[in-house]
This record gives sequence, structure tokens and C-alpha cells, in this order.
Amino acid sequence: MEKMKKLPNTEFDVMAVIWELEAPIAANTVLKYSDKKYKIQTLITVMMRLVNKGFLRTEKIGKDRVYYPIVNKEDYLKFETNSFIRQYHKNSLLNLVNTLNDAETLTDEDIAGLVQWVKERGK
Repeated sequence: MEKMKKLPNTEFDVMAVIWELEAPIAANTVLKYSDKKYKIQTLITVMMRLVNKGFLRTEKIGKDRVYYPIVNKEDYLKFETNSFIRQYHKNSLLNLVNTLNDAETLTDEDIAGLVQWVKERGK
């Protein structure tokens, strides 16, 4: 894959299902486990876009076409999170945490976890 790019929500939703399943995965299996209600042809189109973007590979086994994830969930989430922090928070974790705190999104447990993480990082 050349350079990873942000996935539109629909493609991310399909990948989220695929990441939870064991490959090889047929479109019907994705349909079964997805919270979204896709028509099978729409789902196949989305999955082929993911093949073209390098997130999935596909092969035909008998009559069935199956898919295998190429990009793993952790790598994509790292990319997406870094991109978000860079774009919206000037590449500053502190800026992100301040935004969450100002929005009263962080719980006392979250803050305690962050303090513990910082202490462990400093060692």
C-alpha cells in the first residue's frame, strides 16, 4: 500500500466487522455481523473499494469470493489518531486532553489513569 488514507465511515464500519472476524471472510458473513443493513451488492462494492485501497485482498474459492484484511486494526487506529491529533490539536496530546477536560468528557478515573501513565512514562 502506498500511503494509508482515512476511510469514509461506511468503509471503516465494514473494516471494523472484518477485523473482528477470522479470515477468510465472505461478504455474506460481513452482512450477518454488521450493525448496518446493507444490500449485498452495495456491501460488495464497498469491499472492492477496500481492495483497491489496499485494506483487503480477495480471492475466489470455488464459487465464493473471500476477503482477507491486509491492514490491521491497530495500525489503522494509530494512523487515524495521529492524523486527528496533528490536524485538530497541533500535534499536542496536552491540547487534546485539555479539550476533553474542558468539554467535561474526562472522568476522575480517566484523569487518574493519565496521571499514572505519565508517572510510568517518566521512569
